[in-house]
Amino acid sequence: MNFLDIFSKKKVPEIKKIIIVDNRESNSLVPTELKKLGFNIEFKQLPVADYLINNIAIERKTISDFKSSIISKRIISQLEEIKQYPRHILIVEGIASEDIYAGQIHENAFRGMLLSIATEFKVPLIFTKNEKDTAKYLAVIANKKQKPEQPIRASKILRTEKEQIQFILEGFPNIGPSSAKKLVEHFKTIKNIANASREELEKVIGKKAEEIYKLINKEI
Repeated sequence: MNFLDIFSKKKVPEIKKIIIVDNRESNSLVPTELKKLGFNIEFKQLPVADYLINNIAIERKTISDFKSSIISKRIISQLEEIKQYPRHILIVEGIASEDIYAGQIHENAFRGMLLSIATEFKVPLIFTKNEKDTAKYLAVIANKKQKPEQPIRASKILRTEKEQIQFILEGFPNIGPSSAKKLVEHFKTIKNIANASREELEKVIGKKAEEIYKLINKEI
């Protein structure tokens, strides 16, 4: 060994931090941006939240999804669900790309929900410009030093049988709340969905029918 080697500083390889991401976020650019920032992404089917970082539950919504969730009242159960985690955040994305008060709902209903989130639900709310901006916020959360905590076992809050069926359908690849709702409203039962042809499914949810049809009919 060279004498000088004793005093040389060896670079310790940096361990990439893991961010847990819900499967339904695979179509978003946020996980891609997180990878660019040096994080490892682990996709899972999360019953609650879109991202889990250091036991912090993060629900992410685009402006349009946020508005539609207010109309359907889905946002209420989602806020209650992420509060199963002592630390939780709601991110609303796209504030720079569109008029947040335009279309879908009255602007005062939009403002009212924002006030309810802050005062009644007491859920921290962050507005981001786009997917890249969202990823940067998530990176800051992931890089903060946190005390070790016991994992939290959160669960979906399901009030009706229809919501339970929709939750089951949302477990299929690329089937989000909107597609699941369309399937339930059209076919009424899981049995009818399972018995439906590819063409029948395509009429309801378009190209997304391919994967759900393959999974339902796959032999194990």
